[in-house]
Amino acid sequence: MSVCSSSSSSSSSCSSTGKAWIVHSILAGTAIAVAIGARAYLGRARKFRTRVVGIIPARYASSRFEGKPLVHILGKPMIQRTWERSKLATTLDHLVVATDDEKIAECCRGFGADVIMTSESCQNGTERCNEALEKLEKKYDIVVNIQGDEPLIEPEIIDGIVKALQAAPDAVFSTAVTSLKPEDAFDPNRVKCVVDNRGYAIYFSRGLIPFNKSAKVNPQFPYMLHLGIQSYDSKFLQIYPKLQPTPLQLEEDLEQLKVLENGYKMKVIKVEHEAHGVDTPEDVEKIESLMRERNLS
Repeated sequence: MSVCSSSSSSSSSCSSTGKAWIVHSILAGTAIAVAIGARAYLGRARKFRTRVVGIIPARYASSRFEGKPLVHILGKPMIQRTWERSKLATTLDHLVVATDDEKIAECCRGFGADVIMTSESCQNGTERCNEALEKLEKKYDIVVNIQGDEPLIEPEIIDGIVKALQAAPDAVFSTAVTSLKPEDAFDPNRVKCVVDNRGYAIYFSRGLIPFNKSAKVNPQFPYMLHLGIQSYDSKFLQIYPKLQPTPLQLEEDLEQLKVLENGYKMKVIKVEHEAHGVDTPEDVEKIESLMRERNLS
């Protein structure tokens, strides 16, 4: 150990040495803090939104197609086909059906599904998912709203939107789009979507968007069709029902717009998928014909 003398030169040397040790200590302390912080951050990142539940909201009353979840598609109720496809997703820790109708609940229990009874007052599938989430015994980080009228939903799409939300901490919502067919361009039951360069939603509409001044479909433009499936951060899902209805949401009758109008971010992934949602009784025949062509039982 060196001892400081009373001489001026020794004093100067001691001062320099002391400053060096102070700087060294600060740098060492900073490096340790950064390392600890990095480990803590990475630990949180690995655990970020890890617990996932899939919820299939289903109601009997529907203005376009009453009793739709129970309609048979090649011998099985549509809700059962959606359930069976959803069970193949690898990111779901649990899967339930949320309904306000005892006939649907009885049907679902019959093929082995877990059922959560919800209120008839739910305004949409998102509110029904929130009520079901509150009634579940376990806590989850992500809730996937799986539309019961998509009997051919791809489990890879479920996994895709879950992973997209896990990878985007600034988003509270994620969903999927696919290419829009020209014949669906002006169908109000086929919801269209536009996104920004980073893959976040800008707008959803029942009309064709973007809409050019020729008022015709541009065959060169990659229009996107919104697929009904979506996932939410569970904390945001608890906030959603408390948000007041917004003008665009009410005009388009699209719940996604309330999210965007309130300034929240929504991540969108593009997938290759032929949308086969059942919106009307006529769609059932189309689905069955397609399944026969593809030899799907």
